[in-house]
Amino acid sequence: MLTCTPKTVNAEPVLRLTSALAKETFLRSSAKETKQMADVQIEDGIIRVVQLDIQDPKAAAVLAEYPQVRWPEITRRALKIGLGYLKGGGKE
Repeated sequence: MLTCTPKTVNAEPVLRLTSALAKETFLRSSAKETKQMADVQIEDGIIRVVQLDIQDPKAAAVLAEYPQVRWPEITRRALKIGLGYLKGGGKE
């Protein structure tokens, strides 16, 4: 049986995990969270993104509706559209 007791100590949440499996799961998920973010570089107006992971089931479902050979093109277009919406927001 897994029991978690959330408590607040100095404004930081603490969980008590009472099973070995729960501790292993927590450590594994913590390791994923500390994983380095994608490497993004801009060179001569070209954006290069290396090791980008996007955790969004709804976006993945939309992309899965298309043939896999089109995924890079669709992802590139989505990134361009999304960055277009953010234009000028970096000054805020």
